[in-house]
Amino acid sequence: MFLKRTMEMNTKMKATVRQCVAIGTLVCALATLGRNVYAQAPTPASDRASVTAIDILLDPDSTMMKHSDAVNARLRSVYPKGFALDATHRPHITLLQRFVRTADLDQVYAAANKVLAGVKASDLQMKAFKYYYLPVGDLGLSGIVAEPTPELTKLQQELVNAVAPFTVPTGTAGAFYTTPKEPDIQPAVIAYVAAFVPVATGAKFNPHVTTGLAPKEYLDKMLAEPFKSFTFAPAGASVYQLGDFGTASKKLKDLDLQP
Repeated sequence: MFLKRTMEMNTKMKATVRQCVAIGTLVCALATLGRNVYAQAPTPASDRASVTAIDILLDPDSTMMKHSDAVNARLRSVYPKGFALDATHRPHITLLQRFVRTADLDQVYAAANKVLAGVKASDLQMKAFKYYYLPVGDLGLSGIVAEPTPELTKLQQELVNAVAPFTVPTGTAGAFYTTPKEPDIQPAVIAYVAAFVPVATGAKFNPHVTTGLAPKEYLDKMLAEPFKSFTFAPAGASVYQLGDFGTASKKLKDLDLQP
């Protein structure tokens, strides 16, 4: 179940969150709940330092970046209020999200690099095969979906195992990266990261690159267009600190993925 802890939400919200989990996308749940639905208590200073919410991810190559940037520009042309793919909203393919002890971050990096030691980016080629979007009121959150491969699924599971000794069951808003423009972390984000294993791993792994927001009517037309599939591979791997809406917001470490 997406939420391990009881949350006060109506039946419609619960159904939407379950749908998001099935697809493996955090942002749908967050957008449905809304940024200001829940009041947040101040995070104690001790919590801000002890636990970090991380995303171990693959950085897309120039082929995927070209496609995701083009889609983002297209969506922002019809919905200028949508977000840009920038330094705090990095296009990426999530492999693993976890709460880890901040003091153990160097050991997390070392464990991840040990897993990646025998992995080449060229062995992780993927095929992008469709657009999709998740309804967010009158809008939709759009993305490009790639077919999962045995190599990706195996890599994900090895990372799950390697990072496990350094994880904690959950964290607070202080575990995330915030900015003056995006100062809040919604409780649904915390719940999702806590439950990422197993709700978005193994058979439920859904590799994708989020590309932006637009009206659903426009996205319906876009999805009806023929999609020309393309192959791409990672340009690298990184560890990021997560921000609100599950964004890859602050790079913590480049990992040693071989070409």
